[in-house]
Amino acid sequence: MAQAQDTNTGAPTLGPRPGERLKAVLQTRTALAIVIALFFVLLVVAGVAQGATAGRLLSLFVWGIMLGGVIGLGGIGLTLVYGVLKFPNFSHGALTTLGAYIAFSAVSYLPKSEPIGPFSFGWELVAGLAIAMPLVGLVSIGVDRVMYRRLRFQGSSLVLFAMASLAMAFFLRSVIYLIWGSDFRFYYEGRSNPALDLPLGLRVQADQIFILLLAFGLVMAVYLLLEKTKMGKAMRATANNPELAQVRGINTEKVIAYTWMMSGALAAAGGVMYGLASQLRPEMGFWLLLPMFAAVIMGSIGNPRGALVGAIVIGVAQQVSTAAINPAYGPGVAFFLMVLTLLVRPQGLFGEGS
Repeated sequence: MAQAQDTNTGAPTLGPRPGERLKAVLQTRTALAIVIALFFVLLVVAGVAQGATAGRLLSLFVWGIMLGGVIGLGGIGLTLVYGVLKFPNFSHGALTTLGAYIAFSAVSYLPKSEPIGPFSFGWELVAGLAIAMPLVGLVSIGVDRVMYRRLRFQGSSLVLFAMASLAMAFFLRSVIYLIWGSDFRFYYEGRSNPALDLPLGLRVQADQIFILLLAFGLVMAVYLLLEKTKMGKAMRATANNPELAQVRGINTEKVIAYTWMMSGALAAAGGVMYGLASQLRPEMGFWLLLPMFAAVIMGSIGNPRGALVGAIVIGVAQQVSTAAINPAYGPGVAFFLMVLTLLVRPQGLFGEGS
């Protein structure tokens, strides 16, 4: 056991034990990054062992970044709610699904236009996205007014908030089943979506490029709002200390409403983009919820930038893993990475040291 001399009293003091020093080293941001990198190496080796070529692995990597953008949109909404309200919103996946289906109704009723450039969709999908984002944001505010605000005023515990959000998730999914049914749906059934041949043997659909650009554009808009606007500063102040924010004259209920609006809008955008890339089904938000939480935990809870980074890591891992295992196990990969993060560095990549 190491000893050190106290300069004030001259008495010997005990230094950190070797085990404690090792634990401190293993819980650093660098250690977590190394563990994640080793996990990716393992995935690549397993894929090569199953016969995956370098071109296929590179394509999966690019597709994973696209999926990470979709997960990131939902993950940022989750982390905003947690940062301001300090509870995990389990109904966020249902809001994602709701946004996808609202856009589906808009696409169904609006006149069909020709595909925009190389994309498979027309202007009616863009209009559906523009309709779905504010509508789901308003639904989120309504849910807060009906359910969560009452719990806040009563000083309810975190467990009650979590249970209430879980109940709301089941309620919203039931509404989706009642209105749109349980069948799988497509925005454009039967419409071709050819892939673009890029250098290095990459084959990427134009829609995937659109999804990625939209995701990064919305993330940048959220960053600018949080950093450059008065409301963004009020949101950060409320997240840090809501009581002090109220003393300084900040209307915290207005901040909470803006938080729900942004969270719902981002969830809707993520749902529409995921539906465009695959298909619509009532439980799609439930299957996206675990990767969203994994991204938020990996990137550090309450950190929007971290949520995006974590989402890209999760998305790439899920896609690259399909070279070695059945794609149905994708959520399991996200769960495994979440457990690794909790074991190595619970505060995440961008969290402050404990």
